[in-house]
Amino acid sequence: MNAKKRRNARLSGDEEGGPFGKPLFNDPSVRALSRVGVVDVGSNSVRMVVFDGAARSPAYFYNEKIMCGLGKGLAETGRLNPSGKERALAALRRFALLADGMGAAPLRVVATAATREAADGPEFQAQVLRETGLKLWVIDGDEEARLSAQGVLLGWPEAKGIVCDIGGNSMELARLGEGTVGKRVSTQVGPFRLQQIEGGKGKRRAAIEAALAEAQAVLKSTGERFYLVGGSWRVIARLDMERRGYPLTVLHEYRMQTQSLLETLDWLDKSDLSQLRSKTGTSEARMELVPLACEVLREVVRVFKPAELDVSAYGIREGLLYEQMPQRLRARDPLIEAARSAEQTSARLPGSGKKLYEFLMPLFVGATPERVRLIKAACLLHDTTWRAHPDYRAEVCFDNATRANLGGLDHPGRVFLGLSLLHRYKNSRTGSRLEPLFKLLSDEEVRAAEVLGKAMRFGAMLAAGDPAKAGQLRWTPAKRELELVLTPHGQGLFGEVARARFASLASSLKGEAAITTVNDADD
Repeated sequence: MNAKKRRNARLSGDEEGGPFGKPLFNDPSVRALSRVGVVDVGSNSVRMVVFDGAARSPAYFYNEKIMCGLGKGLAETGRLNPSGKERALAALRRFALLADGMGAAPLRVVATAATREAADGPEFQAQVLRETGLKLWVIDGDEEARLSAQGVLLGWPEAKGIVCDIGGNSMELARLGEGTVGKRVSTQVGPFRLQQIEGGKGKRRAAIEAALAEAQAVLKSTGERFYLVGGSWRVIARLDMERRGYPLTVLHEYRMQTQSLLETLDWLDKSDLSQLRSKTGTSEARMELVPLACEVLREVVRVFKPAELDVSAYGIREGLLYEQMPQRLRARDPLIEAARSAEQTSARLPGSGKKLYEFLMPLFVGATPERVRLIKAACLLHDTTWRAHPDYRAEVCFDNATRANLGGLDHPGRVFLGLSLLHRYKNSRTGSRLEPLFKLLSDEEVRAAEVLGKAMRFGAMLAAGDPAKAGQLRWTPAKRELELVLTPHGQGLFGEVARARFASLASSLKGEAAITTVNDADD
C-alpha cells in the first residue's frame, strides 16, 4: 500500500481493528514510554520536559525552561559563557532531583551547538556528570537536524517539506517526507553567532546568504512548505499574530504566508520591541535575539521561497520521544490517540465514543477522510468534560479543544472540533465570547460543526452508552428527510427531551424529522 493509500486508510478508519484501530495502551512496549524525561541543553536555553502517557500524542507532565545563554559570546571566545555555565549547572542539578522525585529518571540529556563547539565543552560534560550524575549526549549538527525533524513528525505524521530549526549558535535544516528524514544541513547563522560579526547589517546579510546558499545546494528546495522549530521563530510567529489581530494564540500549526510574514518583519523593524515584549509575555533574553532572527528569516524566505511557513512547537525533545516509540505507535494518528486517551481517563462511560460515532455516521456518508477524522475525535471527546459546571460546560469543551496541546490538528480543525463540542452541550452559539474564533471557519464548516454537535447532543442522551440499542438514523439528502427508526427498547427511551433534540438536529440539517418503529419499517 503506498503512502497516500495508507494515509487515507488511517484517516477514514479502514485499518485493522475497525474505525478506531486496535488500542495500544496495554502493550508493554508502549507502557514503557510512561513518564519519559528529556533535557535539551541548547545555546540559549536549558529545558526539561517530562512526557507521560502511552498515547501517540503524549501529555506534558512537566515542562521547565531556564534561559542560560550558554553559547553567548562563543564565536568570539571559543568557550562557553561562564555565567551561562553556572546557570546551566544549577538547572541540571535541579532537573536531576526533580526527575528522581517524579519517577522520570534516568533523564536523557542532549547538548547541541554551544557544547559541541566550545573548547571547554568536554570539561563542561565532565563537570555535569560529576556534579549532577547526568551524562550529556553531545550531538552533531546532522543529528540535531534529524531529531528536530522527528519532533515535527510526532505532531505532523504526514509532514512534507523542510524543517528549519534555529538555536542560539546554529540553524539546522532537514528534508522531510513519507514519514522519513532525508538530507540535512547545519549552518552557523544562530543569533549569538551573528552578534559577533562586525560591520553591521550588510556583513551579517552576506554571511547569512552564503550559509543559506550552501544549504540550498544540498536541499534543492523548490518552494516547499517550511516547518519552523525554535524559540526565536515562535516569538516572531506570536508577534505576527499580534500584528494581524489573530484570535487563536496557539503557536503549534500556526501558518504564515510569505507576503504576510514579510510585512510583519517590516513592521517589527519599526516597532518598539519592549512594548511588544510586555504585550506578548516574551522574556527579555528571548526578545533580544528577535531582530537578528528576523534578518535570518527574511533571507530564508528570499532564498528558499517557501510555499508557506508553519510553526512547530515540537522539536528535539519530542524527537527524542519519537526515537523511543515502536513503529506501530509512530504510525498512529496523534489526534485520535490523544482523544482516545482522554476518553479512557475522563469520560463517564469509556468506549461510548466509538458507539456514538457508529450511530451518527449515516449522517456523514461521503465526508472527506479529514472530516471523518474530526468526527471521530469529537465523538471520543464528547463526554470528557462532564465534571465542568453545567453553566460553563460548553465553553470549557471549546477551550479544551482549541487550546489543548494536540498534534495533527491545524487551527481551523481546532475550531471545528471545539465548535462541535460546544454544540454537544448547547443549542445556540449566539453572543458567545468565542465568536472571533469562528471566523477561522467557512460558513459551511460552521454549519457542519453545528450539525455534528447537535447529532452528538441527541445521540449521547438517547440511550446510555450505546444509542444503537434505541434506534438507527437514516438521512436522505435528496428528500431532506431525517428518519429515526426506533427499536421496541428505544420507544420507551424516546421521551420529550430526546424528541426536542432530534427535532433540533433535523433543523440543523435543514430537513424534516420522521419517526418510525421497527414494526412500522417491517410493514
